[in-house]
Amino acid sequence: MHPLLLPSDLPYQLPRFADFTDDDLAPAIDEGMAAQLAAVAAITADPSPATFDNTLVPLERSGEGLARVLRIFSNKASADTNPQVDELRAAYAPRLAAHSDAIALDPVLYARLLAVHEQRADLEPEARYLVERYVTEFTLAGAALDDDDKARLRKLNEQISAQEAAFEITLQADTNDLAVVIDDEADLAGLTPGEVSAAAAAATSRGLEGKWLLTLVLPTAHPHLAALTDRDVRRRLSEAQRARGSRGGAHDTRQIALDVLRLRAERAQLLGFANHAELVTTDNTAGTPAAVRAMLGTLAPPAARNARREQEALSAQAGFPVEAHDWPFYAGQVRAAEYDVDLAALRPWFEAERVLQDGVFFAANRLYGLTFAERPDLDGYHPDVRVFEVHEADGTPVGLYLLDLYTRDSKRGGAWMSSFVNRSTLLGNDTAVVFNNLNVPKPAPGEATLLTYDETRTLFHEFGHALHGLLARATYPRFAGTAVFRDFVEYPSQVNEMWMLWPEVLSNYAVHHETGEPIPADVIERIEASSTFNEGFGTSEYLAAALLDLAWHELGPDQVPTSPDDVRRFEAEALASVGLDNPAVPTRYSTPYFAHSMSSGYASAYYSYIWSEVLDADTVAWFKENGGLTRDNGDLYRRYVIGIGGTKDPLDSYVDWRGRPAPIEPLLERRGLA
Repeated sequence: MHPLLLPSDLPYQLPRFADFTDDDLAPAIDEGMAAQLAAVAAITADPSPATFDNTLVPLERSGEGLARVLRIFSNKASADTNPQVDELRAAYAPRLAAHSDAIALDPVLYARLLAVHEQRADLEPEARYLVERYVTEFTLAGAALDDDDKARLRKLNEQISAQEAAFEITLQADTNDLAVVIDDEADLAGLTPGEVSAAAAAATSRGLEGKWLLTLVLPTAHPHLAALTDRDVRRRLSEAQRARGSRGGAHDTRQIALDVLRLRAERAQLLGFANHAELVTTDNTAGTPAAVRAMLGTLAPPAARNARREQEALSAQAGFPVEAHDWPFYAGQVRAAEYDVDLAALRPWFEAERVLQDGVFFAANRLYGLTFAERPDLDGYHPDVRVFEVHEADGTPVGLYLLDLYTRDSKRGGAWMSSFVNRSTLLGNDTAVVFNNLNVPKPAPGEATLLTYDETRTLFHEFGHALHGLLARATYPRFAGTAVFRDFVEYPSQVNEMWMLWPEVLSNYAVHHETGEPIPADVIERIEASSTFNEGFGTSEYLAAALLDLAWHELGPDQVPTSPDDVRRFEAEALASVGLDNPAVPTRYSTPYFAHSMSSGYASAYYSYIWSEVLDADTVAWFKENGGLTRDNGDLYRRYVIGIGGTKDPLDSYVDWRGRPAPIEPLLERRGLA
């Protein structure tokens, strides 16, 4: 058996990254797919009546090796790709889709699942829920279709997966190509020395000696827009951000996006749904697109009004009507004038190592008793990756946490968490291996990595996902780690953001990296006083993206535009219909670079962030009312939220904990919409 399919002999089954090359990926995937299909064939060939033990248990075991290599492959394609890996991804996307269909559309396997479903009352709760989830997911995947429709579905799934892979690969190429070249260091006025050196290093890495390169990030608003004093440079950077995927030529993503949308809509109708949004929401906590629209529609008008008021204040400060590339810069000036808060000036207090060790890890220790020790003897998948060993308070091993902090051309934009090993009793995995990826510019050797306010919050956010992956316990692989509903998964990560400014945590890590002085207490008071400042902008840009994602996926196959030139028109009409068409507040992601929607699992579900935030805001209120950062609170939160993985309906568990569903009022107050 290929070594990549087997558990590593390293601690916690950390993959031996140095022992394989990109040439090993294809044969390992092929062997893994063949092994899983053979295991499924053995299940369906069993002449005995279907039971949980002879159907569900071997089905859960069947993909262990394949899942192991696919986690490695997926991370390679996202965090350290190259032309060979991109080619593999394009080639294997439809093959992996066909492999999944071979299992989900197997009529004998589906019949056995239905038979066990009829007997589920006698099963213990997690096993019973597993059967229910399998039947629901197989049915939604098309298992009940006739043979002709299954054949069409297989073809659609292959086409969709191929186009989704093409979208991300093409977007990455255009993102790299559009990085802004700066000839004169004076044009970078406003950036920190670390940011300037990072831009110089990025230019050097591309053979542009003596120049500076501003690489692009995934959202529309680049973080440098808040600091660059040269308006023309801000304009160039903003235009580059918004041009991605829409310039024509080999790197244009618009036709790919339209093809993806049309194919998804066709698949949804084949499965009996009006559109893709209906298909997705029916198996999430939202239930229907109408429920999503009702919530987002409630938030959009006051958010848009707040943004208009903010725009007036920013324009008054600037002395001219602010445009999109001006907004972050003048928002900083108005915040400084009204609240005496300059977020950019806080960077010396957000040195990355202190934030990680004395902020992120410190909060996890106080809340859950976890300890983190770096393991320099263990190698990650890239030289920048650091490996930390995690233990419970009593010394029980929890697993490994890997951090990949810095941006590079081989890494896609954004920030994310994933895993190499999940905790599953059935598979004998009592520990986990999880990792976080961020895209922080890397300064020159010897210089401190100073995080922005938003980068600091992002690290706390992504570590919330990592905690979810480390602490969730499940018997079955299907429920391991963060395997929960898409519109619930952001909830634990959002909750973890609260500790960034929690006084006990902040005072422990926010120390000036040169002077050692703690961040002034009155600064934090002013930050908290300005908590709803610019929320009109923040809420509007997010809602615009969420509603755009929903609008695209509410179309039937015949309603999807056919020409790339129609993409901008559709966006404009969709945003105008909900009052979020302010040119100075562009959508967080435009269709040509909306990777969440067009190439990942957030299609029709980008609303998930604010849907989850209802739970988050209610939970933050609970922590504040009950003493905050204590082990007792952490144990309760762990018991009902992050410790259960996908083993039960998360909203039922939330009600078990809180005694009621989460109200929306805390969210409205937080975002200044009450």
